[in-house]
Amino acid sequence: MTVEVRVPTLGESVTEATVATWFKKPGDAVAVDEMLCELETDKVTVEVPCPAAGVLGELVAAEGETVGVDALLATVEEGEGAAPAPKSSASEKKPAPAAEAPASSGGGGGEGGGETVDVKVPSLGESVTEATVSTWFKKVGDAVAVDEMLCELETDKVSVEAPSPVAGVVAEILVPEGETVEAGGLLARVTKGATASASAPAAAPAPAASAPSGSGKDVEDAPSAKKAMAEAGLTSGDVTGTGRDGRVMKEDVQKAVASRSAPAPAASAPRAPVAATDAEREERVRMTRLRQTIARRLKDAQNTAAMLTTYNEVDMSGVMDLRNEYKGVFEKKHGVKLGFMSFFVKACIHALKEVPDVNAEIDGTDVVYKNYYHMGVAVGTPNGLVVPVVRDADQMSFSEIEKKIGELGLRARDGKLSMAEMQGGTFTISNGGVYGSLMSSPILNPPQSGILGMHKIQERPMVVGGQIVIRPMMYLALSYDHRIVDGKGAVTFLVRVKEALEDPRRLLMDL
Repeated sequence: MTVEVRVPTLGESVTEATVATWFKKPGDAVAVDEMLCELETDKVTVEVPCPAAGVLGELVAAEGETVGVDALLATVEEGEGAAPAPKSSASEKKPAPAAEAPASSGGGGGEGGGETVDVKVPSLGESVTEATVSTWFKKVGDAVAVDEMLCELETDKVSVEAPSPVAGVVAEILVPEGETVEAGGLLARVTKGATASASAPAAAPAPAASAPSGSGKDVEDAPSAKKAMAEAGLTSGDVTGTGRDGRVMKEDVQKAVASRSAPAPAASAPRAPVAATDAEREERVRMTRLRQTIARRLKDAQNTAAMLTTYNEVDMSGVMDLRNEYKGVFEKKHGVKLGFMSFFVKACIHALKEVPDVNAEIDGTDVVYKNYYHMGVAVGTPNGLVVPVVRDADQMSFSEIEKKIGELGLRARDGKLSMAEMQGGTFTISNGGVYGSLMSSPILNPPQSGILGMHKIQERPMVVGGQIVIRPMMYLALSYDHRIVDGKGAVTFLVRVKEALEDPRRLLMDL
């Protein structure tokens, strides 16, 4: 039977890719899930696995050709001359099955050992290719249950736990804490069905396998990369390849061109000498990957966008009175407390519809106006700030927004957010008031063009109708990208938010 090989899903908003490399040719035997070719998009490289065992037939799309999502790439004649399942790479060799081992073998720290099962890095999310092993929860010789967490991995944005695929005993730990491992890489081995031995030595984690030398690579660079190098006057030796086996990809050439044309960054000033007695009382800790990413993105936002901040203040009496009147019946009916964030989300959407520039982004020389409202809500976690996204918030009720924010906030603090839950936001709300901040200037969350900063509610004397009265007031700050948002638009946006919060009935009347 003929099986079709088609272009897989390429990610959010990506509709086409270039066939970079075919790893097989017509007539070659192929196994299930064996990689047939590599596709290159604007942002990531995607490998296409074989859907069935058999013989590769016709190659419909040649190297260098552009194809759309679900386009036909090749055909496979199923069953004829099928290849055996592909072996693991040299850095991930599996041990011999227990049946071939001598009967006296102990099986890596356990008794009654059976098959040894590999523990690999789980899926890290779109475009994430590596992670750092932050914590091992088990050591060699420990008994583990199915799906029991063995270790925690840290990526640029989220923490991922690696569960045990079987019940048994940890036989070997291959990547120690602090080491970096690629997506799909081998972390450890577990002896299936074995029982822990009290006398088993607590072996130290093995050092991470050394990466093969990148010198003298003998692989074909991506066609689009060759074209880009020719246009830029570069050779393969001028570019560091990040593709399979060091293959140079299009994005590698773009980075090389950018680094060549960009001015060299100013070197960090050397640290001032510290007295020996002070040095003994210091502690030096490496920044986590998440903190490094936060630092880089915030600095990039300042360097790239023409960022300005405009301020206003809002009388929270209207929202607080409405909330106090209905919070009991609201919680009883919907099972969630009525907070302030749902009011702010609704007020911001109301303002974004009037000032669409704040909900847009710059893409090269184009402005992309987004007719949807995916609201990012900044959440502080023990590891740093993350921004989960409430998608299509304009189509949600107050209770649905409160439930979603509560759910995402809990997952963020537990390090359980997926990459998809933090991507695609069109506007961000940050609440520094929960920490007592009275006023601040939030930094943009690229590529978004606006971010609203909430602050502490504080009673202040205000003049209302010629009388001095005490009102619960909050300062609001809108940081925006002046390249796309004019001052008039920014002020109008913030005034509309203020009006909607001071008189929540305007949200119901769409005024």
